[in-house]
Amino acid sequence: MLKKKRVNVREWFKKHLRGSVNEAHLPTVDISKPVLQVGIRPGIFEIIDGNHRMERACRDGVEFIDSFKLRGEQLLPFFADKRGYEAFVEYWNSKL
Repeated sequence: MLKKKRVNVREWFKKHLRGSVNEAHLPTVDISKPVLQVGIRPGIFEIIDGNHRMERACRDGVEFIDSFKLRGEQLLPFFADKRGYEAFVEYWNSKL
């Protein structure tokens, strides 16, 4: 079961790195759609879908955005094979 949570946009960016975004795409982003967060280690969640929505919300002065939170094990069924899972883990480990 997905856990829905509101994210304080300003607080999120105080604790997470701000990535680069496609500026041409940003005006078309729909911030009414929830972002997707996944637990990459105990107590640490990262947005894996919705970084443009977070950036747009921040620039537009939106205080909160909806999100769905998944624990890492809830994400496993979405990987096609073991290599996909290992690549995902390696990617996030390189960010820590």
